[in-house]
Amino acid sequence: MEFKDYYKIMGLARDASQDEIKRAYRQLARKYHPDVSKAADAEVRFKELGEAYAVLKDLEKRAAYDQLGKDWKAGQDFRPPPDWNAGFEYAGDGAGAGDGGSGEFSDFFEALYGRHFRSGGRQQADFHARGEDRHAKVLIDLEDAYRGTTRSITLQTPKIDSQGRVSMAAHTLNVTIPIGIRAGQHIRLSGQGAPGIGQGKPGDLYLEIGFHPHALYRVDGRDIYLDLPLAPWEAALGATIKAPTPGGTVELKIPPGSASGGKLRLKGRGIPGNTPGDFYAVIRIDLPAAAADAEKAFYGSMAEQFKSFRPRAKLGV
Repeated sequence: MEFKDYYKIMGLARDASQDEIKRAYRQLARKYHPDVSKAADAEVRFKELGEAYAVLKDLEKRAAYDQLGKDWKAGQDFRPPPDWNAGFEYAGDGAGAGDGGSGEFSDFFEALYGRHFRSGGRQQADFHARGEDRHAKVLIDLEDAYRGTTRSITLQTPKIDSQGRVSMAAHTLNVTIPIGIRAGQHIRLSGQGAPGIGQGKPGDLYLEIGFHPHALYRVDGRDIYLDLPLAPWEAALGATIKAPTPGGTVELKIPPGSASGGKLRLKGRGIPGNTPGDFYAVIRIDLPAAAADAEKAFYGSMAEQFKSFRPRAKLGV
């Protein structure tokens, strides 16, 4: 999909105030309204304006878009980076589509806001009302799910300064990470949402958990995967080796004749839980470089010894 520059669509600078955004939308909406404009592209332009305004008028959507879009230009091929919205606090339940509902705006809009942002609207009451629940996605280390810990987490929320422009305010929370938490699960912080109206109680803050990318491991639910390098002789002859896991170093017995892509399973060594996940070591055979003459000669002797070996037989060549 193509990246959309909402500021360019509305003819605005990136530091435009909220009042300037509102005025620009009103002027352009009158100019390109399909019932008024005679321009051939009026309907398309009017729809683009509506989408741009839905993002830029909303402090939360605009703040996230500003962080994401600073390195992109209109028309560039675009895919949202993983966890692009981590660390932003937002309203709604995180499950609905964006303003206007699914399908009314572009795929670009839905890819960014369809799951994580929704215009919830605060409950109205004559005297008292409970505060709005807030949501945010936060990233933790995989090891935190094994040990449990307390983390200091900083969230960003947008605010309007005295000039009517959007700025970010940070607030830091100490959060207890329970043992066994999985990506996609939520931690509820009671009373940490938006303040109530009148004597109404504050809402709650829900933190959706994700994991930082790990240098060694991949996560699938509660299961953990490690690419395990083996020397050719370890794979061919078998060996007992040491391998890391998030819970500590273990010894693995490599069966003779192991092939690349094979898996060694350690039951219950994945993310803890009532039914813990498993740990999988995925075999990868690494070949030593042949730099010295003796090393080259050894590879030559292997070629002689294994003349009948056809590594590409399954390819039909």
